[in-house]
Amino acid sequence: MKLKSRDVSTVIIINKSDAATKTLQVKTKHISRLKYYALGLFSIISLLILTIFIQQKQSAQHELERQQLLSQISNLKGQIPETVKKTEEDHEAQSYVQAIEGKLKKINDYLRKRGLKSFTAPAMGGNGNADTALSDKEVYMAYDSYLNSVVNAVAFTPMGYPRISAFTSRFGYRSDPFSSGRAEYHPGIDFKGNYGDGVKCTANGRVVAAGWAGGYGNCVRVKHNNGYETLYGHLSRITVKVGQKVSVGDKVGQVGSTGRSTGAHLHYEVRLNGKPVNPTRFLTLNN
Repeated sequence: MKLKSRDVSTVIIINKSDAATKTLQVKTKHISRLKYYALGLFSIISLLILTIFIQQKQSAQHELERQQLLSQISNLKGQIPETVKKTEEDHEAQSYVQAIEGKLKKINDYLRKRGLKSFTAPAMGGNGNADTALSDKEVYMAYDSYLNSVVNAVAFTPMGYPRISAFTSRFGYRSDPFSSGRAEYHPGIDFKGNYGDGVKCTANGRVVAAGWAGGYGNCVRVKHNNGYETLYGHLSRITVKVGQKVSVGDKVGQVGSTGRSTGAHLHYEVRLNGKPVNPTRFLTLNN
């Protein structure tokens, strides 16, 4: 279909370094709509900027929550209230004491399964505060409630080691192992391992991927609470299935060298809202 002359506008392009000029024919309707195109482009850019800002704000909030959790765990030993002696009048208080002791044991179990050092609770006996306005029962009720939130956070936040061994590669930019002449971004950390060594989950969650994943080879991804995911790559064998619920310390696979790999090792990632973050921040309680 041949365009009529009034449907086409001619744009003259002048090159200062060249005497010659160039012309470009554009449909007139496009020129008249330039302001709408510009407005649309501006809207898209504004939306992208807003999305980035929201993601950064969410990441900052998650980091604050993580730091608060680590602080809570580190301070548990000093915050454990002493309990009353077992008398006939103290049975109800003692039920809370037993619940507290059970939760502290559960937290220690979670820490040990991750390769982290547990803490020892002091001997229990008497609240030791004559001026307190709270009864022993009220103190234990409050502390029991507090521990409920700590146990839940400890269970679902990736912490500790998927396997105890030395690092062979860290998070961030590194020399490409397949081409030493260039750098590449490494979104996780690599743990040294032998073919067939066990790989453990670092938080409670649900398996959302278990299979071949390009350069990751045989790979497992586990979704946890609060936007966290962990990824275990280059496995020789996968021992879980998609949809399966896993707990801290459960075996998800075995060390291998599948995918884009130069030797047997475990590639481990921690992701927050789909974006990789440095896993070393989650390995100990001191970061």
